[in-house]
Amino acid sequence: MEVKMDVGSDGVAVIFVSNPPVNAFAVSIIGWLKEKIAEAMGRDDVKAIVLTGMNGKFSGGFDINVFQKVQQTGNLSLLPDLSIDLVVNRIEDAKKPIVVAIEGLALGAGLEVLMGCHARIAAPKAQLGLPELSLGIIPGAGGTQRLPRLVGLPKAIDMMLTSKSILSEEGKKLGLIDAIVPPQKLLEVSRQWALDIAEKQKPWVRSLHKTDKIGSLPEVFQIITVARQQVKRASPNTPQHQACLDVIQEGIVHGGYHGVLKEGKVFNELVVSDTSKGLCHVFFSQRATSKVPNVTDIGLKPRPVKKVAVIGGGLMGSGIATALIISNINVVFKEVDSEYLTKGLKMIEANVGDLVARKKLAQSAADKALSKIKGVLDYLEFKDVDMVIEAVIENVQLKQEIFSEIENVCPPHCILATNTSTIDLNLVGGKVTSKDRVVGAHFFSPAHMMPLLEIIRTEKTSAQVILDLMTVGKIIKKVPVVVGNCTGFAVSRIVFSYEQSAHILLHLGFDLFTIDKLITSFGLPVGPFQLEDLAGYGVAKAVAKEFASAYPDRAFKSPVVDLLIKNGRNGKNNGKGYYIYEKGSKPKPDPMVLPIIEESRRLAKLVPRGQPVSVTDQEIVEMVLFPVVNEACRVLEEQIVVRASDLDIASVLGMSFPSYRGGIIFWADLVGSKHIYTSLKKWSEKYGNFYKPSRFLEERAMNGVPLSAPVTSPTGSRARL
Repeated sequence: MEVKMDVGSDGVAVIFVSNPPVNAFAVSIIGWLKEKIAEAMGRDDVKAIVLTGMNGKFSGGFDINVFQKVQQTGNLSLLPDLSIDLVVNRIEDAKKPIVVAIEGLALGAGLEVLMGCHARIAAPKAQLGLPELSLGIIPGAGGTQRLPRLVGLPKAIDMMLTSKSILSEEGKKLGLIDAIVPPQKLLEVSRQWALDIAEKQKPWVRSLHKTDKIGSLPEVFQIITVARQQVKRASPNTPQHQACLDVIQEGIVHGGYHGVLKEGKVFNELVVSDTSKGLCHVFFSQRATSKVPNVTDIGLKPRPVKKVAVIGGGLMGSGIATALIISNINVVFKEVDSEYLTKGLKMIEANVGDLVARKKLAQSAADKALSKIKGVLDYLEFKDVDMVIEAVIENVQLKQEIFSEIENVCPPHCILATNTSTIDLNLVGGKVTSKDRVVGAHFFSPAHMMPLLEIIRTEKTSAQVILDLMTVGKIIKKVPVVVGNCTGFAVSRIVFSYEQSAHILLHLGFDLFTIDKLITSFGLPVGPFQLEDLAGYGVAKAVAKEFASAYPDRAFKSPVVDLLIKNGRNGKNNGKGYYIYEKGSKPKPDPMVLPIIEESRRLAKLVPRGQPVSVTDQEIVEMVLFPVVNEACRVLEEQIVVRASDLDIASVLGMSFPSYRGGIIFWADLVGSKHIYTSLKKWSEKYGNFYKPSRFLEERAMNGVPLSAPVTSPTGSRARL
């Protein structure tokens, strides 16, 4: 980590920033940068300055570890003065011109620093963006003021609100970049440009004072009003989007410097907000998943996985095969007969076609991907596969038969993985002799799009197999989370308690469409009943059966799914469930389902003394989600996960729990374990055992210990054996 300066015979001082891997602006880097600029300003032999980054990158932005320290301590003085002291006073208002030479990327504070410079020269394909809003904050070093002045208000708002970056080519068209030159000429052109400014051959531009791209005030208000309405619809629960628009407006109405001051004040408020704490926690939680004790820290190297067999060509199997082939892995795709095989291969083609249509994949890459799959009806091609992923229906006997067969036909190094979402792996691999190769690879539907891969290990799974599967997960752009073995593992267990609590509320007399609406208002993309429609009732029945036998003390047998099937409904699969599904329109609540629910309530006899229960909207959300926290506490106590943050990232990526709430455990700690415990205790006395607080929750609530605090146990963790 260093900032160094070379002064050439041409009178140009080149300041190099180095902090691998992305030249993040750590506090010390910012301090050294200020010193070097001051030194260059004071030297008579320096006419102009070029600022650049080492190792083919300018800067990936401010050091996010500092935010974490500020959020943990509440101490805002840990934040360096980047905006006024560095960007305004030392760069933009400098007495000598400063030109920036950009390669690779300039994101966040990296882009803010370069917008303060007097000209910007870039190599081709450099990435430029302000992704701060994705961390619950706003740009804090003048980005909200300078970007609109350089690229125009509509584009600047779009870049900030979506956190999407652009390439230097687009930056040049917009006016953010002054010239694009090949990397080998970057410093030469930048030096000359800086000298040209010093000698008044080129304009000396201070971006904060530009107004030519802003437009009239009525136009500005119109653009900002439209943006506010869009934000209100898309992000009603988070403060940073509206705050960003407030700050942009302030600078346009009262002047750029006013805007910069307001930006600093708002930035400081947002950095300690619950939203920013939640989003930063998710960011660090995702990083932490790649560290698994006794797997990633014992000197093992991942083995190459070049060819994978996928057994089962349904929705999951075809999705998994898609994820593999688009990441350049050869796939043998097995089904039981040619009709099912053709259907499965068509689904894969449709998945790949959809990615092309949505510009996520180039046509040439799609053609290459589809050439990597081979459909088969027998095991002949399995003789040289490195891994098999079984993705058939949730049936223990069928899975056991398949595992016995593949053990015999696959090479001895081959990983034997199952995509089961609930069944205990000791059952699935019960008849296999090499139990060290048996592992769970639980994908989430649609498997080629959902980002989570839950890796399940038994007491016998080898560390090498886990490391190999983690590596494959990263190659296919998933976030692998390693968990221990039990019925439902981590994610399905908490999702099942979510579905169960919704069904209990339904049978206590609550309206299902209201429950769904309140849960989506809380921030999940769909409510529990629509989720059941989307997953299909076959899945709901299979999962319910597994959980009822594994956790009989807290399983509620809801009659409603059987009644829906009897009524000819199967959710989205046949267009009729709790909702009506028609192509091209949003799902609509189906009032025809209400008599079925009434019948289910009569059968369940849950309504106390036949009187429907009356509670607030807030309490409905709590009655759905607190049992999820309760089950998550059992998962923690049984040490199914390595650390609480793994459960947070798994809930965000696997259950679509809102990332700005930080994940299920993080959110529960914000709400307070005491409140969750007393609420569950009250409901368990009124409505039964399902709500009974777990021992772990009770202990933590009584002792005031955060739920996220590490678990110490004599038995050791099932996720880190």
